[in-house]
Amino acid sequence: MCGIAGLISSGQQFTGEDRQCLKGMLNSIAHRGPDGFGIVEHEGQILFGHRRLAIIDVEHGAQPMCSADGRYTLTYNGEIYNYLELRQSLIQKGFHFETFSDTEVLLTILIHEGVSALSKLNGMFAFAFHDQYDNSWIIARDHFGIKPLYYTNLERQILFASEIKALLINSYVKEKTVRDDTALHQYLTFQFCLEERTLFKGIKKVKPGFYIKGRGVTIEKEECYWDTKYKIDYSHTEEYFVEKLKYLLNDSVRLQLRSDVPLGGYLSGGIDSSLVCSLASEHLDSPLSMFHGRFVEGSEYDESFYAKEVVTYSNGKYYEVIPTAQDFVDDLPNLIYSLDEPLAGPGLFPQYHVSKLAKQHVTVVLGGQGGDEIFGGYARYLVGYLEQALKGAIFETQEEGRHLVSLESIVPHLSMLKQYKPLLSQFWSQGLFEQMDARYFRLIDRSQGLKHLLNKDLFESFDNNKLFEDFQSIFNHPDTHSYINKMTHFDQKTLLPSLLQIEDRVSMSVSLESRVPLLDFRIVDLVTTMPPPLKFQGGRSKHIFKKAIIDKLPKTILERKDKMGFPVPLNEWMKKRPVKNFVCDILLSHRSRNRGIYTSQAIESMLNDQGVGGRQLWGALCLELWHQKFMDA
Repeated sequence: MCGIAGLISSGQQFTGEDRQCLKGMLNSIAHRGPDGFGIVEHEGQILFGHRRLAIIDVEHGAQPMCSADGRYTLTYNGEIYNYLELRQSLIQKGFHFETFSDTEVLLTILIHEGVSALSKLNGMFAFAFHDQYDNSWIIARDHFGIKPLYYTNLERQILFASEIKALLINSYVKEKTVRDDTALHQYLTFQFCLEERTLFKGIKKVKPGFYIKGRGVTIEKEECYWDTKYKIDYSHTEEYFVEKLKYLLNDSVRLQLRSDVPLGGYLSGGIDSSLVCSLASEHLDSPLSMFHGRFVEGSEYDESFYAKEVVTYSNGKYYEVIPTAQDFVDDLPNLIYSLDEPLAGPGLFPQYHVSKLAKQHVTVVLGGQGGDEIFGGYARYLVGYLEQALKGAIFETQEEGRHLVSLESIVPHLSMLKQYKPLLSQFWSQGLFEQMDARYFRLIDRSQGLKHLLNKDLFESFDNNKLFEDFQSIFNHPDTHSYINKMTHFDQKTLLPSLLQIEDRVSMSVSLESRVPLLDFRIVDLVTTMPPPLKFQGGRSKHIFKKAIIDKLPKTILERKDKMGFPVPLNEWMKKRPVKNFVCDILLSHRSRNRGIYTSQAIESMLNDQGVGGRQLWGALCLELWHQKFMDA
C-alpha cells in the first residue's frame, strides 16, 4: 500500500519547477507511505514518484523500481496477492529476482507480457509503467477500483496521482480546475459520480478494470481488461456452486493474509466482516486482532454484542472505540479533505475511528467490503422484487424470462423491511410497475424534492434525460436479463467504487493498509454466472453466500435480520451542542448562502425538519465542506 504520482512529457525537458511540483505532490500524500520516498527521472520523458508503506519484503522493494538495464520503470500502489505463484512461474521460465517483493514480480511480468499480464494479477493495484525506448507507458487500475488513480492531460504534460489533492499541487491544474456541474448533478442524485467523472472538471479517474496506453502526452488506447460476465451456467447444481464458493472464499482470505507486518480485521457484527475474520482466524497460529466501533447513545447504535460473538467463536482479540459528538465536529472537515470528494453517508466517520484504533496495533487490516454488491445484500433489492412479484402475479408477466421470485416465496422474508418504511413509502408513491431501469433509478435516486431546494438557475441547467441515459448505459448491461443481476451490476460498477474510495482514504489517512477478500475477481466471476435464483431465492438475501458459510459463523450472525450499516447518532447529537452549532455554522455561513447551489430557505428548512442524518442535509453539509476545502482554497 503506497502513494504514487508522476509527470509524463513528450521530449520537453523537466524544469526545477516540475521537480518541485512532484515533491509537493508526494508530500501531499505522505500519509499513504511514511516508510519510503523515491523519484526516478528520464529526461524529457517521465518524472515518477513513490511514497511507500512497507508490507511485503520490508527491507527491499523500494520504488519507483527500474529494470536492471534502466529501460523500464514502475511506480505502483497496492498488493499482488498471488505474487509468489507468479514469481515461481517466472523463475521456471528463466527469470532471476533480486528481491522477494511483489513489486519486482509486477515489473518483470509487465516487461515481458505487457497488458496481457493484467489477466494474471490477483490483487488490488494502481500503477504506472514506462518504457524508455519509445516513451510509451501504461497506467492501470485493479478490477474493482480498490486502489485509486487519477490523471489530467495538460497538453504539454500528463499528470497522475493516487489522490486528486496531489494533482492540485500543480499550479496550472489548481488555477484552471473548476467544479464539473454534470458531475455535481450525478452527486446530488446518487452521492457519487459515474464512470471516469470527478467533481473536478478536467480531472478523471482511471476506471476499475481498465488500462490506458500512451506515448508521450498522447493517449492511444483506453481499454477494459476485465468486466463482469453474465453467461449463466445452468449445467451445474447448487451443491457445485456452494462447494466452489466455499473454496474461493477460503483461498482469497489465505492469499490476502500474506504480509510481513502485523495484521488484523475490521469487525462490524455483520455477516461479511464476521466471515472474513472467522476465515482468517482459521489460517493463523495466534489470535487475530479484531476492531469494532460503537456508540453509547442507544442500542440502535451498538452492534458490539454481535461483534463479541464472533470474537469468542474465532478465539480472537477484541478492541473497540467509541467516537463522540465532539470527535465528529473535529474530524469531519479533515475527512472530507481526505476523501477528495464528498461521498456516501456518515458511516465514514466511525470507520475512520476504527481505522485509527487498528493502526495502534497492526499495519494491515482485512474487511468485508463488497459482500452486499456481489451477493445481493441490500434491502432495496427486496423492495424491488416485492414489486416485481406483485407485477408478475397481477399481470401474469415473465419479465425476466423465468420467475425469480413469486409472491408466495417472498412473503416470509419481508420482515427484513421493517426499518425501511420511508423507502417503501417513497418508492410506492409513483411509477408503479414501470420498466426495470426506471424502477431501480427511483429506488436509488437521492434527489427527491431537489426542485424546491436547489437554486433555480442551477436546477434548470441540469439535463435529467442525459443523467438517466448515463444510468441506463450501466444498468442495462446487454448480458443481464434478471433484475437482480441488473441491480447488483449497477452497484458493483458505481456504488462499490465509491465505498472503496472511502475504504482507501480513511485507512490510508492513518497509514493503514485495508484489504477486502470478498472482492476477488474469481469469486465475482463465479457468482455472476450462477443462475439468479441461487443468489436471491424467494427474496432471501445472500442465499448462496449463507449456504456456503453455514459452518463458519455463529447462528446469531447468520440469522440476523437487523444489520444496521454502522448508523451514527447524528440526529441525537444535532439537538445540542457542539454538533448543532457546527452544522449551522457551516450551512448558514455567508459562503454557503452565496454558493448558488441551495436556497437559504431550503437550508433552514432542512436544518429544522431533517436533522443532519437526513440524506439531503448530509449531502449538503459534505458538499459545502468540500467547496471550502477545495474550491475556495
